[in-house]
Amino acid sequence: TNAFKFVMKEMTVGSLNGIMFALIAAAACWAWFGDPKIAAVMASAMVINLFIAGLSGTLIPITLERFKIDPAVASTVFLTTVTDVVGFFTFLGLAALFLI
Repeated sequence: TNAFKFVMKEMTVGSLNGIMFALIAAAACWAWFGDPKIAAVMASAMVINLFIAGLSGTLIPITLERFKIDPAVASTVFLTTVTDVVGFFTFLGLAALFLI
C-alpha cells in the first residue's frame, strides 16, 4: 500500500548518495587526470547509476513479490545485473558522447 511512497523515498536517497559520491569521484578524477571533462563524465555516470540502483532496488522486489517469488532470494541477481549494465553503459556512453 505504501509502494509509491517507498519508491519515491528510495529514489531521493539514491539521488543524494549519487550526488555525494559523484563529488568525491569527480574530485579524485580531476586530481588524478587533470581533466574536468573526465570528472564530469564520471560524476554524471555516478549520479545516474545510483539513481537507477535506488529505483530498481525497490521496484524489483515489489515486482517479484507480486509474482509470488521470494524477493529476498531472487532480487539480488536482478539488481546486480541492472546496476552493472546501467553503470557500464552509462559511463561508456557518456564518455563516447562527450570525450570523443
